[in-house]
Amino acid sequence: MFDPVEKLKEFVRHESVSTDPTYAAGMVGAKEFVANLLGSIGFEVEVVKTDLHPLILASRGGDSSWPHVIIYGHYDVQPADPLELWDTPPFEPEIRDGRIYGRGTADNKGPLMTHIAAVGSLLEKEPNLPLRITFMLEGEEEMGSPSFPKFLAQYKERLSEADLVFLSDTGIPSEDQVVITCGLRGVVLCEVQVTGSKRDLHSGLHGGVLRNPIQAVTELCASLHKPNGWVDIPGFYDDVLDVEQWEKDELKKLEGGAEAYRKFLGIAKFHTAEGFDPFEAIRFMPTLEFNGIGGGYQGAGSKTVIPSKAMVKISCRLVANQNPEKIRQLLHQTIRDRMPDDVTYEIIDDHSGVPYVVVPPDRTNTPADQSAVLADAFRAADAAVNDVFGKPPLYLREGGSVPIIADIKKVLGLDSVMFGLFLPEDNLHAPNESFKLSVMERGMQVCEQVLRRLANR
Repeated sequence: MFDPVEKLKEFVRHESVSTDPTYAAGMVGAKEFVANLLGSIGFEVEVVKTDLHPLILASRGGDSSWPHVIIYGHYDVQPADPLELWDTPPFEPEIRDGRIYGRGTADNKGPLMTHIAAVGSLLEKEPNLPLRITFMLEGEEEMGSPSFPKFLAQYKERLSEADLVFLSDTGIPSEDQVVITCGLRGVVLCEVQVTGSKRDLHSGLHGGVLRNPIQAVTELCASLHKPNGWVDIPGFYDDVLDVEQWEKDELKKLEGGAEAYRKFLGIAKFHTAEGFDPFEAIRFMPTLEFNGIGGGYQGAGSKTVIPSKAMVKISCRLVANQNPEKIRQLLHQTIRDRMPDDVTYEIIDDHSGVPYVVVPPDRTNTPADQSAVLADAFRAADAAVNDVFGKPPLYLREGGSVPIIADIKKVLGLDSVMFGLFLPEDNLHAPNESFKLSVMERGMQVCEQVLRRLANR
């Protein structure tokens, strides 16, 4: 059996930034690394070409009566910028104080290695385990998974034979409290580019006779929220469903109060949609956020211009039952209605994702036709977490988005058991990303137990 920490170091050294073509060699290296590793533990590996970055399908077959689990992960990572804020180089992994530091350690190379190592260990002990396993790994998650829908359609017949998807691309609140994620928000992204004059103008010679594009952008942004924190787009909340009482009760079990969360964020006070506490707001409510804004001179000192152009990047996070395309159209219409007619503008759409909710067994709203294998997987995860971590998991929705989970449900009809492994302090998408090695070790034990219990159900 290989050393999972050493293999993770090797994995992280491959600079697999999917969004930047200059990292093409790193993408190839990461793909070959993980494909070879899966081959070394006995899996039949297929590399599926796409228009961008290949997917990896690695299969362990067996009798058709055996349960079949798909394990999902991704080998691409976010850009490491700003590089100057890293304490150590982002692609030279280093272990300090029980953590491994490097880009991708927590998202998603560490959790993925946790699953691979658990499977390798289990099969080494039980080579005849009555369980079919397929690893389904992509290289485009950090850029919106553009090739994934086509891949799912192409492999639908083969993959839909599975019983469920098992993955770790979600978070936990502390190293002693596991969360099984049962909901992910959807997402809608766009950029609004506003143009005033045909070129930048001297603000003294021409100020006062035209609308500044920065003013147009900021007035638009200010109009998209009400003072009470609710999004001010007509129809935005029409399809939002009430939350089941068991979910509210589960959220109350979350340790660590709002004050600790406020200090972690480093803010003076919370600003949530009126009527919701901060923990409810990030799990049960949709949002509209501004992810980037720009226009005019950005350098040192001053340059007194009226810029020709300004822009804002907008994202909406959506909850269960909201339709991304409907929200996109509502957002577009609101922009059209509120943009002044003395500037021109363009709305540039980015990718979107459907929200996803899965209900564990034995709940008030558990589907009557829920797969027996899926229900057993949830119960196996509950028992394994309780055994390894010393307390049961919480079943909570998460504020983030993993759009391909909803795609898997739509195309393959499969639900997912999302076993969280990364921590708030792991700094996903930020400098000094890291992964707690004790969480990795216990995560391997949980994964191994879950798969063994499923095989012997």
